[in-house]
Amino acid sequence: MTAQLRLEKVTPDNVLDACRLKVAPEQERFVAPVARSLAEAYAEPEKAWPRLVYDGDRLVGFVMAFLDVRFGLRGPADAEDPLRSGLWRLAVAAGEQGKGYGRFAVDAVCEEILRRGQKRVTVTWAPGEGGPEGFYLRLGFRRTGEMSGDQIVGEMDLPRG
Repeated sequence: MTAQLRLEKVTPDNVLDACRLKVAPEQERFVAPVARSLAEAYAEPEKAWPRLVYDGDRLVGFVMAFLDVRFGLRGPADAEDPLRSGLWRLAVAAGEQGKGYGRFAVDAVCEEILRRGQKRVTVTWAPGEGGPEGFYLRLGFRRTGEMSGDQIVGEMDLPRG
């Protein structure tokens, strides 16, 4: 990892490179392709915050936050269902993992959520060997005891500014 890490918006100039980004084959069952994420961001632009992760001029990852979403875990009419913001997708290119890019991307999402006035970040992950659970727990997320479909829900409090 270099000091030239940055996030960039998805543009007409980089969208094809974004769609070509692939995770390691053994991780494909844990994360949707970037093209699907971009389609979801296009369909719900008010909820999605997609960004590309660059190290210098090299595209090394993709991250997408969700903003102000009700999970509806207790049913669609639940008035107690809080608005949540958090990590929707994270993909670090095959061969680029273990270099701090994922942590950088999660930190950037946390900063954006904090900037928008939220005090907690949410993430979901599919359970399974080789999955991202250990990564999220090491970053400070904790299981909430909730499930969103077949995904485990985790949360982390953000520092108060």
